[in-house]
Amino acid sequence: MYPRFHSLASDIRELRKITKFSCGFLSIGNSFSADGHPLDGDAVTNPASAPGRLPDHVPVLVAGGGPVGLATAMELAHHAVPSLVIEPRREVSWLRPRAKTTSARTMEHFRRWGLAKTVRHRAPLPVAWSDRAVFCTHLLGREITTFDRCFGLELAGSRLVAEPGQQVPQPLVEQVLREAVAASGDAKLFVGWTVSAVEELDDAVSVEVVDDHGETRCLSADYVVGCEGARSVVREAMGARYEGSNDSRPNFNMVFRAPGLAERLPHRPAVHYWVLDPDQPGIVGRLDLDETWWCGAQGVDADAGNVDPERIVLNLIGADADVEVLSTDSWRARMLLVDRYASRRLFVAGDSAHQNPPFGGHGFNTGVGDAVNIGWKLAAVHHGWAPPTLLESYEAERRPVAAETIAETVRNNATLAAELADPRLHGSDEEFDLAKPLVAASIQRSKDGEFHSLGLTLGYHYARSPIVAHEPAPENGGKDHSSYIPTAAPGHRFPHAWRGPDDSLYDHFGKGFALVCDIGSPVVGRFERAASELGLPLEVVPFDPAALPRLGAAAVLIRPDQHVAWRGDDAEDPKSVLRRAVGYPR
Repeated sequence: MYPRFHSLASDIRELRKITKFSCGFLSIGNSFSADGHPLDGDAVTNPASAPGRLPDHVPVLVAGGGPVGLATAMELAHHAVPSLVIEPRREVSWLRPRAKTTSARTMEHFRRWGLAKTVRHRAPLPVAWSDRAVFCTHLLGREITTFDRCFGLELAGSRLVAEPGQQVPQPLVEQVLREAVAASGDAKLFVGWTVSAVEELDDAVSVEVVDDHGETRCLSADYVVGCEGARSVVREAMGARYEGSNDSRPNFNMVFRAPGLAERLPHRPAVHYWVLDPDQPGIVGRLDLDETWWCGAQGVDADAGNVDPERIVLNLIGADADVEVLSTDSWRARMLLVDRYASRRLFVAGDSAHQNPPFGGHGFNTGVGDAVNIGWKLAAVHHGWAPPTLLESYEAERRPVAAETIAETVRNNATLAAELADPRLHGSDEEFDLAKPLVAASIQRSKDGEFHSLGLTLGYHYARSPIVAHEPAPENGGKDHSSYIPTAAPGHRFPHAWRGPDDSLYDHFGKGFALVCDIGSPVVGRFERAASELGLPLEVVPFDPAALPRLGAAAVLIRPDQHVAWRGDDAEDPKSVLRRAVGYPR
């Protein structure tokens, strides 16, 4: 289904000749149009290097062109809203892979933008290659226990999702998004520039930007979305502040090349190999199916000095190997959430709004959820079919999701490889056999939620949002993040269904609101008339009446982000339902 996968090893070797591993740029694969189809000609090496002069005014300015900022621009472009992305990095940093898990929900958003097939086509690891995590004494050592069906990677063809998850390095996702922005016709990416100051005015936002040569320019925007991470100028201008804490335990990431290492593995293919060595715990994984790997060594403080990256890699491998370390990156986990997400014309998204431990792969994906949420709402206001009060729902919907995600990742972060390591696992066969069942049971208890979290990935919702209809909460005894049960209750992601091979029901929703219903229901005409009177885009999507009972109603109103705004068998006043869904005061 996905015929070609890229080898990062050859790319990195070529990149090394050019950049000596400082911070490189590499174009992988072909350029493509906004709908994801390859374009003729050579690959775009830097699509944002010469997009023209900075405009004096833009409807939406996005500060920060990482994956979340680019996703915000793509959501706006999806709705034909011009935007400007300001990003200081001229090139994508290929040797800092950072996030490596793109969730099923994020892949569904990529599908909406026409990018899912491009991401999979370029991903170095096929989605079918492995959905496993292995816990072992060393990479080449004894296996202790495994988890299967990890990170939603097993969901290809499942009725639950339009797209399964995908293991793919963040830089590759960034490059795909950069090229898509360049091809969109609505979004523009200016690299080498930084947002240095923001001032919110009554009718606009004044923005100062400076390039990497010191030149300063001023422009204005109707709205500004801050996606610049921990040092967000937009967050500071809003007067918002982080609340939370930092983990004291240091981590040290590396990308390395190891020819022939894959052939020596005693374990089945896995996306994560957790090394439970008390002397050097950590995680190892493959970046491609050639010879490029990543690892995260836990408890290594690079700031303390005397760090030998090659020795650390060999310790994790557990044997001598031909290893070349390509890059290093030290970090500590953060558990931070801003006290406010927005003012009247300023918004924050991604790491500017929340930061959490990476274990479980939720950080980048939560940021993309922010981008989609604020993006469609800004588009609705820009096009005039929603009032500015719709934007007040952004914080009400996204902040609780971030808080829930942080709480879950804190639980994942509580037990790492060092806490699971047992010296007896490295002893004689008899000692290993004695310790293995106890350690395996502890691993299964403490780490299952890290690898199985569809209840959070697909099940997050906006049931308490002011712009969705309210229904009594089900008495389920608390939320289970490990499993996902589809529901069409207001605020939830509408349950996915297939209409045919690679024909998702989601593909028929259009870019505005959708009414999924029995086409013969009298509610259809009333909603169509109400939407016409309000100037609100509405797509009627017929659905088999035999399947409607599982939706809990004869008709379901779905927002542009595929979340349910209302459901019912009848609506005495469809106009009131629609007005609430787009944020008119009640």
